[in-house]
Amino acid sequence: MVNLSADELADLHAEDAVYEFPLLTPGRPERYRNQAEIRQGFGAAWAAAPVRVEEIRSVVVHETTDPEVIVAEQQAFATITGTSRSFTLPFLLVMRVRDGRIVHVRDYADALRGAFELGRLAVVVDSLTASR
Repeated sequence: MVNLSADELADLHAEDAVYEFPLLTPGRPERYRNQAEIRQGFGAAWAAAPVRVEEIRSVVVHETTDPEVIVAEQQAFATITGTSRSFTLPFLLVMRVRDGRIVHVRDYADALRGAFELGRLAVVVDSLTASR
């Protein structure tokens, strides 16, 4: 994620992987339904994002009773492009891995904090208003 390579991220996933965003994430669909959508979706989102992820910090991996399921807490430390402003975005991933490939992800990111840091809270409000 630090180098924001959608190709590298997608290659970790199975062809029929599902990547979900259960929480409100303006500008993103609720889910990507396969490896190609993951590649295209993250590629477009990261290309449009005015941030550079400098580091992933505070990674904590929780084992579960299901050997295929991993829960990971982490924080992305990012800098807003063209400024010296930086911020930390916490998120939690629930992943199912089978045969060495990620087959399902639920990505719980703090999208409100991200929108605030980028000055895009109005986009969140517009998204909520439009969905009524």
